[in-house]
Amino acid sequence: MSEIALTVLKVLFLALLWLFIFSAVSVIRTDLFGKAVPAPDQPEARELESPSPPARRTRRPRGEPRVLSIVQGQQTGEAAELDPGLVMIGRGADCQLVLDDDYVSTRHARVVAGESGLYIEDLGSTNGTYVNGARITAPTAISMSDTLRIGKTILKLEP
Repeated sequence: MSEIALTVLKVLFLALLWLFIFSAVSVIRTDLFGKAVPAPDQPEARELESPSPPARRTRRPRGEPRVLSIVQGQQTGEAAELDPGLVMIGRGADCQLVLDDDYVSTRHARVVAGESGLYIEDLGSTNGTYVNGARITAPTAISMSDTLRIGKTILKLEP
C-alpha cells in the first residue's frame, strides 16, 4: 500500500474516532440535562407555573381529588396532598412525593392544579411519564379515573 493511501486511512480513522467521541458526549449531555420536547397542545404557560399560595384556604367540592397516592409499587400506600397546587414527583429530596425506584429521575414529573383542572407534566425524564398507558410529551389533563405510571410505580388521584 502506498504511503499516501496509508496516511489518508489514518486521517479517516482519526476523523471517525472524533465523530464517535462527539456523539458519546452529546448522548451523555442529553442524559444529564434532558432534551427540550416540543408540545403542541400545551395549556397556557401561566397555568403551569408554580401557583402562588391562595390568600385563604377554601374547601374543595366533594369528589374533587385531594391526594395523589401510590397504588402499586414498592411504596404502596404513600401519598402527597394536592393542597399547595403543585406536587413534584421524583427521587430528589426536594420532591413532595419521593419515589425509591431506579427508573425514576431526580425530578421526574409534576402535578399542577390549574384553573381548568389538574395537569401532569413530564420534566424531561429518561424513562418517561405515562397516563393510562400512553407516554406523555406535553402537559396533560388528568382526572380521578386516570392511572399514572412513573418508573415501576403506579399512582392515582383520590378524594
